[in-house]
Amino acid sequence: MAPQLHPDRCRTWAWSWPRSPLGIVLLALAIVSLGGGGGDALSLDHYRQSCPRAEAAVTAAVRQAVAKDRTVPAGLLRLHFHDCFVRGCDGSVLIDSTATNTAEKDGPPNASLHAFFVIDNAKQAVEAMCPGVVSCADILALAARDAVALSGGPSWSPLLGRGDGRVSLASDTTSLLPGPGASFDQLKQAFHALGMSVKDLVVLSGGHTLGFAHCSSFQSRIHGFRPGADVDPALNPSFATSLRRACPANNTARGAGSGMDSTSAAFDNAYYRMLQSGRGLLSSDEVLLTHPKTRRLVALYAASQDAFFRAFVSSMLRMSALNQPGEVRANCRRHN
Repeated sequence: MAPQLHPDRCRTWAWSWPRSPLGIVLLALAIVSLGGGGGDALSLDHYRQSCPRAEAAVTAAVRQAVAKDRTVPAGLLRLHFHDCFVRGCDGSVLIDSTATNTAEKDGPPNASLHAFFVIDNAKQAVEAMCPGVVSCADILALAARDAVALSGGPSWSPLLGRGDGRVSLASDTTSLLPGPGASFDQLKQAFHALGMSVKDLVVLSGGHTLGFAHCSSFQSRIHGFRPGADVDPALNPSFATSLRRACPANNTARGAGSGMDSTSAAFDNAYYRMLQSGRGLLSSDEVLLTHPKTRRLVALYAASQDAFFRAFVSSMLRMSALNQPGEVRANCRRHN
């Protein structure tokens, strides 16, 4: 059963809006109390006494990786999303497969996940300071926050104290992770299963502002879409032509594909603007324009980056609070 977030047990959040080179910084000023099998509640100051330099160590590891590879932020954000949608945000996506178990990271939807090394480096740094204290799930949540901030997006103070899960099954990924061709109803169901709303769906889809999609993720929209229409008519014609050039029908280049939006290394609201102009890349993006409520939200975030940033922080806090009691792994790639 998927862990549930209980909004009625959440207090109000307040934000301040100073400007910085990293984007808009939002400070969470209240603590959210969550249900969950008798485990400790998540809190803002979970490591204040036990490992006060943990956040700084994670940020340093992310910053070092981003300086060498601009694809790292998208990788870390996607890792966190894919972790939280399967058994909650418990770091189970980080576990390696063994001879007797195929883990989440080797499930079909996770075949292109990357940036695991950043979590390994951060964990090594934190373990050197505070052995056995900071969970891999918390490190991943912090790294995702830093990935967004270092790409020009908002920052926030995440709740900490997640446990690391001991179960990681590739079979879970195919049933719980919506794919690039997911329908609106499938997306809505996946979010509802986590106690999240249609608004959360539109907001967190905005995470597609970072990263790259391989041809296989949108091939069906540009070749053989349906009888009488080789290309999805919802696509802007010139955009479709550029995609067909990058991904021909007989494509064999493993690295071929397209950036998720026009500024794929920057966290901004370009994703929504492109979606409105027929330049949304995935079918699961396009479906956000097929319902009045989601279409209104797309228009709002296309018009106001500040509104998107505020909403993104709120939805990330909700999603990343999904957790159940667990251990603190010594090595993020295997349970203790």
